[in-house]
Amino acid sequence: MHTQQPTDLRDALAQHAARWVECACADITSVARGKIVSATDCVGMAGCRLPSVVLGLTLTSGEPEAVFGPLLPDSYDDTQLSPDLSTLRPRPGRSGEVTVICEPTGQLPSASGAFDASELSPRAALRRALAPYSAAGLTPWVAPELELFLLQRDAHGGLQAARCGAQSPVQEQQCEAYSLERLTHFEPFFDALYAHAEALGIPLNGHAHESALGQFEVNFLPGPALAQADAVWRFKRLARELAARWGMVASFAAKPFLDQPGTGQHWHISLQGEHGPLFASGDGGADDPLLHFIAGLQSEAAASLALCVPYEMSFERIRRANASPSHANWGHDGRALAFRIPASSPANRRVELRLPGGDANPYLTLTAALALGWHGLQQRLAPGPGDALPRTQTEALDALARSAVLRQALGARLCALYLAIKHHEQTERAALADPRRDWDLRYLIELA
Repeated sequence: MHTQQPTDLRDALAQHAARWVECACADITSVARGKIVSATDCVGMAGCRLPSVVLGLTLTSGEPEAVFGPLLPDSYDDTQLSPDLSTLRPRPGRSGEVTVICEPTGQLPSASGAFDASELSPRAALRRALAPYSAAGLTPWVAPELELFLLQRDAHGGLQAARCGAQSPVQEQQCEAYSLERLTHFEPFFDALYAHAEALGIPLNGHAHESALGQFEVNFLPGPALAQADAVWRFKRLARELAARWGMVASFAAKPFLDQPGTGQHWHISLQGEHGPLFASGDGGADDPLLHFIAGLQSEAAASLALCVPYEMSFERIRRANASPSHANWGHDGRALAFRIPASSPANRRVELRLPGGDANPYLTLTAALALGWHGLQQRLAPGPGDALPRTQTEALDALARSAVLRQALGARLCALYLAIKHHEQTERAALADPRRDWDLRYLIELA
């Protein structure tokens, strides 16, 4: 990431008449962490300082012993949050305040030696995964589709489809898939969502009621991979914040209801070259670049599942597949495919990655997809029928630990951090009498 000069930052803040700056950073779980600082302090510090402990926290703010000391300083040394000015936007509804996406930078100590804090940044990992494409004159172009639930908790903590306002007598009782009438009930929420998304540079392109009770899908316009990962990360937080103002819970948890379809985060991926779309030139033969790319996705699908399906609850979406993939298969049709080639013109030829759940970290998801796709292109791999995907988180984490391609893509330290955090969360969850009720439905519904 280009280091911002104080004059650049000062000028950018002056253009927005900003008095306050929200410095936001994505952690491993994709929770937004950071600080709100005065514009003067932000310029003086070229961002802000934050305790490095936030880089190693679990979803529940646990501090794994395998992280602090071995991978991060147990003295909680501060790290620098450096802003990416291309992401600077007015914070909707907050006069004189802007928000900017930051990455951790600078040296930190650890038991294994000093390292740069950027090694633990999911966003920085995605930038590294994009580097070989840029060197080859290629630009990954992606369009996300993100599903979410709009829910309310009952008096006993259970979940139900949200009412469209605290005083509304209307509530969905059975799934009303693709119902325009049900969709209109939530127009005030979606109107605010679109307005705030526009202010934040989130390129929304439509929405619909999906195939589960209280479930909706929001589509994004296509764009460059890093900007789209930023958009999805910001969107999830924005949806949760706005839903709370309407007395609802916007949830991206993968399987809140075991008898309903799960929540996906699908990515349509193409490659734009100097002479046009790379995938448009393919004919389905042995030298088709799209098929090489898909074969790369297949080659380490089990390992990538650890990133695309990040919690124990998430695997219920795989085990109880309902239009969700259970194999690393590919094809031209079928909603249960892991890697689908939608019907399109040659210029729009692409692959749809259907593995990730709504709870996946968008930066890590795209890092894995682009690294594996590049591996397939470089090795000219041929796609196969696709093996069965892991059915448990432990299987997927073990596959990630063995994957040389993904370990290189993530970086050894970030890969070790991810594994340590996930194993800690597994232990914490397993210690509870009712893990689904006391961990999944307590934490993942609102945070994943």
